[in-house]
Amino acid sequence: MPLAVCATPIGNLEDVTLRVLRELRDADVVLCEDTRHTRKLLARHGIRVRLLSYHQHNEARRTQELLPRLEGGDRVALVSDSGLPGISDPGARLIQAALEAGMQVTVLPGASSVETALVASGLVGDEGYQFVGYLPRGEGALLALGKELSRRAWPVVAFESPQRLAASLRVLARVIPGRPAAVCRELTKRFEEVSRGTVSELAQRFQGGTKGEITLVFGGVEAEPDMGAAEKAVAELLESGVSRRRAAEIVAGLTGVARNRLYKASL
Repeated sequence: MPLAVCATPIGNLEDVTLRVLRELRDADVVLCEDTRHTRKLLARHGIRVRLLSYHQHNEARRTQELLPRLEGGDRVALVSDSGLPGISDPGARLIQAALEAGMQVTVLPGASSVETALVASGLVGDEGYQFVGYLPRGEGALLALGKELSRRAWPVVAFESPQRLAASLRVLARVIPGRPAAVCRELTKRFEEVSRGTVSELAQRFQGGTKGEITLVFGGVEAEPDMGAAEKAVAELLESGVSRRRAAEIVAGLTGVARNRLYKASL
């Protein structure tokens, strides 16, 4: 039987797919970070099944224990406390071991705090997005990340603990103060809150700290057009017989560089 990697709700217990519920009902054993947490989800949907803890402190040992069971045909479902196992949660080790052993691994998708936060932030761009996991600890690492963010034209999503949120925003505000961002707290839960503003504004708003699970979204910035490439394109059009005025218009429309600037540069 394949290892079933099951996405579970990030807050609201009704945000679970019918396919995941069926897999959990049919499983011989369900691996979970916290059995108490997963038992609440199962009880909400009337499911009784054997639970086995699988977390960062026993992941290596459990993986060795479970491979023979998978090979023997046991139906094993893997869940985390919320979201998809393996994404900033335990599970990657077992998934990799199962694949290396030639076993089938099937992933059952579901709720995602990353994509939920991205859409709720209103900062979705045309360039896709990047997920960087938890923000790094330490002022130096955060300053380095801020410099990287200042050069990225696409939105970036990250996790942060409520205890470190105020300090992290304060450091990032020194590098990217005007960057649009959103602090998404307790997504899909009763006290869900999405706070939008610049990094500097959010640093001030959350200077006293907060509670709950946090997902951060940093909006993208418009990339500077490549003037050298634009001028080269105009020159190539001129060589092919296109008029100077028309060449500048065409390249300006494609690159965003001002038409007059390209015209003058080609003289």
